[in-house]
Amino acid sequence: MNLMANPRLRLFAGAALISLSPVWVKLVDVSATTSGFYRVFIGSIALGLYLAVTRKRLQFGTRVWQLLTLAALFFALDLWFWHRSIIFIGPGLATLLANFQVFILMLAGIFFLGQKPGVPQLIAIPLALMGLAMIVGLDWQALPGDYRAGVVYGLLTALVYAGYLLTMRFSRQGVEKGMPTREIAIVSALSAAMLGVTALAEGQSLAVPTLTDVAWLTAYGVLSHCLGYILIVSSLPQVSTTEAGIALLLQPTLSFAWDVLFFARPLTAIELTGAIVALGAIYLGSRPGSKQVQGGG
Repeated sequence: MNLMANPRLRLFAGAALISLSPVWVKLVDVSATTSGFYRVFIGSIALGLYLAVTRKRLQFGTRVWQLLTLAALFFALDLWFWHRSIIFIGPGLATLLANFQVFILMLAGIFFLGQKPGVPQLIAIPLALMGLAMIVGLDWQALPGDYRAGVVYGLLTALVYAGYLLTMRFSRQGVEKGMPTREIAIVSALSAAMLGVTALAEGQSLAVPTLTDVAWLTAYGVLSHCLGYILIVSSLPQVSTTEAGIALLLQPTLSFAWDVLFFARPLTAIELTGAIVALGAIYLGSRPGSKQVQGGG
């Protein structure tokens, strides 16, 4: 079956590739900021080569450049928070929390874009909170400090990723339909510069210690960041909102599965039920306009 000719296959293949993002972060032996830097640095090189081959020019107006710079800031913050969340609470829960961005987008639509919430949206938020409570427990103070920090970082990831998605949406207003490859390439390069400076300011080395780490980071930048996003974005105009919503769920679901399979994450029946409840809430929250939602991380 031809991958590029089948939009549904592209959609789910892209979601599967992106679901591996936290796995690379967990495997690589560099700091959280450094791994974020290499994701977007390597991804920007891969995207830049694609743009060079296809001869696409980076010609945008001043307003678009300003919005892309803001989007890059949001995305750099997204990676800064998310990678720390992955380290503290694991790939599965960190990715699930990052996908709570659908609720931030929902609230932004209600308060700033004049959108009226539907019944599924009204159900989704309390359902998500219930699922989260089942996963992390109700006694917040009894949790280890690093675990609590990881949960907070995960929720902050959702907040800034929603900002990234909204900013990217505004940057493409009035643009003909098509893949935002140029925009993502620019955001990747700008985010890499921001994270590189941040790593040096934190006293973190940008050196990669082993060839194995180079391989993990290359897979992260090329497969998950570059190819995964291209496959998803290219498929969205050709699939239904239901299919897009299911693909949105595939990323955190698979990330949870990789966490259990690769890193032996212990998972109680209550935690598993909570994860299923939270995933159901994400699906309900993403139904309106889900074609414009891209997976978190």
